[in-house]
Amino acid sequence: MAGYPDAETSLRIALALIDAGADLLEIGLPYSDPLADGATLQRASAVALRHGARLDDSIALVGRIHAARPDTPLVAMGYVNQVLGGRDGASVLQRLGEAGVSGFILADLTPDEGAELEAEAARFGIGIVYLVAPTTPHARRAYVASRSQGFLYAVSLAGVTGARRRLPRGVGRFLSDVRAVSPVPVAVGFGVSRPAHARQLARVADGVIVASALVDALGPDGRDLERMAVLVRSLREATTRD
Repeated sequence: MAGYPDAETSLRIALALIDAGADLLEIGLPYSDPLADGATLQRASAVALRHGARLDDSIALVGRIHAARPDTPLVAMGYVNQVLGGRDGASVLQRLGEAGVSGFILADLTPDEGAELEAEAARFGIGIVYLVAPTTPHARRAYVASRSQGFLYAVSLAGVTGARRRLPRGVGRFLSDVRAVSPVPVAVGFGVSRPAHARQLARVADGVIVASALVDALGPDGRDLERMAVLVRSLREATTRD
């Protein structure tokens, strides 16, 4: 989460994540109404906002991360209102592209309403990443996958983000079905928090997305970088296929 627990520490966190083995870094843009996020990321977003984080600050942070680790793809995660701001989104998308973002997850955007943003994002080298869930009808999964760029975000459950002890029942079949109709790689997130989860999901998905568990690992003050790095390394090891 950009700006959590403060601007400088969030930069150190980002670089530590990459150095510990993350193949790609998703950077949350703090927002007052993060509807898809559970308690952990809501708290992180609220702390960042309380400490003065704004969209401009988040974009500047992205630029600093990209400059320090230019070979690691960066994907922003946010909500449509952050991009539009009463306009067509070109200004925010342009600045994100120039900062080094190559993908953008907009949790409340559907492909039915995303064509204009897709076109604007493409102008600046950004692919819009869409989401599918177990509740997405089978026929619609193929349509959403056909519009997603870079990868397709498979939500493992019907709910919000947050670390969980167990993976939901049927997630393997769900991912197999989604991969069968997706022209792009499928990465799975929401609830993924342990190396055992990553090991299981690596057999049926192209990528594993972990967010809340990493924030939790930072501890209550958001500063335990070593504990977080240990978790990243263990997740990375668990996803290495034989």
